[in-house]
Amino acid sequence: MRRRINHHRETDTANETSGRLQRYSGVLGGTGISRLITAILIIVVLVIPVFVKNPFILHLLIVTVFYAYISSSWNIVGGLAGQISLGHSVYVGIGAYTSTLLYSVYGVSPWIGMLAGGILAAIVSLIISYPCLRLQGVYYTLATIAFAETFRLFIFATERIGPFHIKAAQGLLVPLRIGFINYQFVSKAPYYYIILVLLAVVLTVTHVIKKTKLGFYLVAVRENQSVAQALGINTTTRKITAAAISAFFTGIGGTFFAQYILMVDPFTILGIMLSVTMVIMPIVGGVYSTFGPLLGTLILVPISELTTSFLGGRFIGFNVVLYGIAIVVAIYFLPQGLAGIGEIIRTRRVRTMDAEK
Repeated sequence: MRRRINHHRETDTANETSGRLQRYSGVLGGTGISRLITAILIIVVLVIPVFVKNPFILHLLIVTVFYAYISSSWNIVGGLAGQISLGHSVYVGIGAYTSTLLYSVYGVSPWIGMLAGGILAAIVSLIISYPCLRLQGVYYTLATIAFAETFRLFIFATERIGPFHIKAAQGLLVPLRIGFINYQFVSKAPYYYIILVLLAVVLTVTHVIKKTKLGFYLVAVRENQSVAQALGINTTTRKITAAAISAFFTGIGGTFFAQYILMVDPFTILGIMLSVTMVIMPIVGGVYSTFGPLLGTLILVPISELTTSFLGGRFIGFNVVLYGIAIVVAIYFLPQGLAGIGEIIRTRRVRTMDAEK
């Protein structure tokens, strides 16, 4: 008799669980709709330059995607590994100066210089990461700030490095030679498509890393480095690897920026504000999400650029105030960033459905 009762109870429990899963499938599913929306968004993004001819709007789109790209590059070490670096502007500068000097002195195509800049940035990252990444938490962040400021002041005060004239604070002008091989175009549309492809590449790499052993190791290091070490994970090696990959893509972004604005100077490329911006975007969008930096950039950069354009010099630094407000709001109301909104909505729906039972 007891066996029958227990059998009926188990059957009822299984049926109840199955029913709940069916009810929640509408909340947690929607894969087909998501894919359709994603396809539509991709098509819209690709055809924007065909219909939008306003130079300012195209510039705004290019700058937005550029910041999404370098923020996503930073997120490989900052989000996946949990190492908050405020010195990534160094790698932007290395990429920009390397391609510009190779192009202006030796006539090397910036496409090749872009790869050279990325590789050099990764090498520099390997050199500085070994001592710095032995530090944890705020001490690592302070070390990256110190290195970035030292590098900026060095470039600021140096006229020549070997055969290369870097012209100190004056900076460099990229020689104007329109042509695909020279990475220069009359229209802004090619720049838009180039940075869009770069963004797609870095997002794909981030997604792949998250699915590999390296990604799992980095998450373990991020959550608790001591436990990760106790489990036999070589935490220093994993963090250095993530830092080098991040620096490589950031250096490539530096080349793109130099070719887009056709100048390189320590104020624009190596300033601490650029490093801070790379951190703010993922925090607002979702630092642990692949698309978090993109979401944060889509909100903050257009607001910043538009306020700067319309307010001009009347409210200098207002964009920094906006960044500060965004960080406070994100930390207080959205600790997982904008990328966590969907999870919050799904959780609330599930709880509501449970309460209505």
